[in-house]
Amino acid sequence: MNAIEALESRISTRAYRDKPVARETVRKILDAARWAPSGVNTQPWQVAVVQGDMLRQLSEALLQLATEGTKPNPDYDYYPGKWIDPYKKRRFQCGMDLYKALEIGRDDKEKRLEAALNNYRFFGAPVSLFFFMDKHMGKGSWLDMGMFIQSVMLAAREYGLGSCPQASTADYPDAVREKLGISAENLLLCGMALGYPDESHPVNRYRTAREAVDTFTRWYE
Repeated sequence: MNAIEALESRISTRAYRDKPVARETVRKILDAARWAPSGVNTQPWQVAVVQGDMLRQLSEALLQLATEGTKPNPDYDYYPGKWIDPYKKRRFQCGMDLYKALEIGRDDKEKRLEAALNNYRFFGAPVSLFFFMDKHMGKGSWLDMGMFIQSVMLAAREYGLGSCPQASTADYPDAVREKLGISAENLLLCGMALGYPDESHPVNRYRTAREAVDTFTRWYE
C-alpha cells in the first residue's frame, strides 16, 4: 500500500472483528511512526498500548464513570466553547450521518446514549493506544503529536488494520493515568482503537465528506 492509498483508505473504524492483534504488529507500526517529524527532534510522544485484561478493566472503569454521570474532566478543551459556521454545520452533518449509518433515529435517546458509551468499549477493538505528552511542552509539540498520531494510523493500514482516534477516551484522564500508572506530569491527548475492521458492519461503510481543495487553498506565484 502506498502513502496515497493509506491516506484515502483510512477511516474512523467503529466496529472490529474478534481477532487479536499481535504485539509485534503493533511494535512495527510504532517503529514506522516514530519517524514522524518533531520540532528540534523533541519526539514528545509517549504511548501506552493496552490489550487483554487491562483493556477490559479500563473499559469498565470508564463506563462506570460515564454511566454514573461523572462530568468529563479532560486535560484540555478539544472543541470550542461556541461553535460557528462552517464548523458547526460540519459537526451537525457528521453526527447525522453517523446515526444514519447506525440506524439510530433522531429522537432515540436510549440508542444514542448506547452509541456514545460504545466509545468506552473502544468499539470492540482488541487494542487501545493512549497518547501522552509532558505537560511542560509548548504548543508546537501538539503539532508534533498530531503528526505522530496520523503516522500511527497510516502505518496501521499497511498491516490491514483499522483505527479510530478517540477524544472521548481522554474524558477521564485521571482514571486512565491511575489505572496505567502514568504520572500526572503527562497530559492525555487521546486514545485510539486499533484492530481488524469488521467490513460487514454498516458503520464502517459510513464516511465523512471532505471539502474540495480549492475551498481551503490559496495559490500564489
